[in-house]
Amino acid sequence: MKLTKKINLLKMRGLGCGMMRGMTLLELTVVIMVLLALISVLFVGAQAWKRGSDRALCIINIQQVQKGVRSFSNLYGHSPGEGVPGLQMRVIGLGKFVESSPSCPSAGSYTYGPTFGADTIPPVGEVYLKCSLATSGHVPSNVADW
Repeated sequence: MKLTKKINLLKMRGLGCGMMRGMTLLELTVVIMVLLALISVLFVGAQAWKRGSDRALCIINIQQVQKGVRSFSNLYGHSPGEGVPGLQMRVIGLGKFVESSPSCPSAGSYTYGPTFGADTIPPVGEVYLKCSLATSGHVPSNVADW
């Protein structure tokens, strides 16, 4: 008698032989909400990663052009602050110090020689290339020895 009573009690609770308990609508909604929250965190993280990688690539572009200008001035005996007609064309292009004209990956625009002019070798500590997104971090942190 006791065994039959326990089996009947289990069947009433839905835990009897062969009966599987499903998820209620509320439980299913909670699971979907948690998954959506995790996916949104993933998208926010990916977007932040993309902004950071674009910023780093922009700084690398500025650095490469700066190295090209310094290499040109050292090779041809020009000193910082000296004017060189067509400096940009002599540094950037196929077979030159920088192979192609750089472009900002975040759709910013570059200005050549923003402080001293496009045809002037910048003094040490000044960059030759400036991004329009400098306020968004598209600027090297330390250019004192550039």
